[in-house]
Formats: sequence, structure tokens, C-alpha cells
Amino acid sequence: MTLNKTIERRKPIWNVISEFYLDTELQEADYDRISKTLMASGFDIEELKAMDLYEVFPVLKENLLSAAGVWNGFDENWLHEACEKVYLKRKNRFFRWKIMCYNRFLYWMRKDHWIEMENRIKMRDYNSNRCTNP
Repeated sequence: MTLNKTIERRKPIWNVISEFYLDTELQEADYDRISKTLMASGFDIEELKAMDLYEVFPVLKENLLSAAGVWNGFDENWLHEACEKVYLKRKNRFFRWKIMCYNRFLYWMRKDHWIEMENRIKMRDYNSNRCTNP
């Protein structure tokens, strides 16, 4: 897959994961919409979490710590450009080490969102298996 196609495939994922970083409480409808986008992406949960960690988290981690963080959504063009830049660095060992250090202290701020996504994905898989194997 070309770099452009890879980036285009990731943009909707970056958009919905960025909502985990907003200074607002996500609602059921938000989780429904986010989980549908993630499930439709074709990536498994571990790949999606890695995208968060190495592509979205480096860009938006400061918003988690801000007293007056962004609450109404990030500019998509800015988000895409910033995530693409870190996507290109994601395999650099120093970059990964630095991000893991930050994540060690900040993951708790996103953990509940990922638990919610995992539960919704498991439920969807369970329901689809029940429908195909009655």
C-alpha cells in the first residue's frame, strides 16, 4: 500500500481517537459513533491502540494536561498533518521510548475510553457469531 493510501486510511481513525483527548465527557452516542468507525476500519484493537499511542497521543497529549484544553474538536487539517508527521517517526527507537515514558504517566486518562471500545468490539463480535452460528 502506498504512503498516501495508508495515510488516507488512517485519517478517520485519527479523527475519532482524537475525541479521547478532548476536555469533555464522551456520551453513549459518541462511543457508538467512534466504535463504528474503528470497527469499520479493518484494523484489530491492538493496531488501533498502537495508532493511538504512536500517532495520536504524541500530538494531543498536552491537551490532557491543559487546564483549559480543547473541548469542541481539533482542526482536522492540523490533526492530519501532525499525525502524519509522527506516523513517519513511529518506528524510531528514541521516539518510541520517549512516547512510552509519557504514556506510562498519562495512559490512565485514556484507559476508560479503550476499555469501552474493547467491550463494544467484543460485543459486536459476540453478536455476529451468534447470528452466523445459531
